[in-house]
Amino acid sequence: MDMREFQEWIEAYYRNRGWHDFDIFVRIGFLAEETGEVARAIRALEIGRDRPDETTGNDEENKQALTEELGDVLGNVVVIANQYNIELEDIFTAHKDKLLNRYQAGDSK
Repeated sequence: MDMREFQEWIEAYYRNRGWHDFDIFVRIGFLAEETGEVARAIRALEIGRDRPDETTGNDEENKQALTEELGDVLGNVVVIANQYNIELEDIFTAHKDKLLNRYQAGDSK
């Protein structure tokens, strides 16, 4: 699946589930929540979890959890991009261009 297909799939899936039309500020809240879950998944991979109310997975399970949480973040980013008619490819290109302009080729920092 390429970026455009994924972006269109997210649009259709979220519409079908009734998740598409949430207010943009609600969507930003979802994105923040999912970002926190990414942080939790990384913590589990890097230093583990030792709370008695949480299960501890092995490295593969923890990596799978991180993969899923990153997908949740990406899904919310796509919905926001769709809200403003921005193509993912344009986001990737703009980000790449920004970094290349900010940090010139050959810059070792």
